[in-house]
Amino acid sequence: MRQAGESFDIPTSGPGLYDMTRAVIAWVSAQDMRSGLLTLFCRHTSASLVIQENAAPEVKDDILAFFDRLVPEDSRLYAHDDEGPDDMPAHLKAALTQASLTIPLLGGKLALGTWQGIYLFEHRRHPHRRSVVLHLIGD
Repeated sequence: MRQAGESFDIPTSGPGLYDMTRAVIAWVSAQDMRSGLLTLFCRHTSASLVIQENAAPEVKDDILAFFDRLVPEDSRLYAHDDEGPDDMPAHLKAALTQASLTIPLLGGKLALGTWQGIYLFEHRRHPHRRSVVLHLIGD
């Protein structure tokens, strides 16, 4: 068994799903492993990771709109607002999604479905540099 690790910084400019699929695939390919397991980990509490459709842009818009309805920015609802009115809603959105993902590596390729992409899901309004750690174990 071999292991490899890397950290990616992803600049964000506000709420959205930031596609990191190509960068992840390129890094995994450079590790020259045929079989294994990739783990991705988001090092933040107000952003998250999701695997989602990567073909129709309306999917991303609908996801953002849904989460805004589900977890509204309303100062009457939350006690925590240390970094502004989007602070607690961002933490709740991150809690409802995932801080980490695991994806099998089969035949030297990530076993993603035809329409699946890997996204950093930014929940804050202001620009950030988000850090995602990748760890690949395999042969």
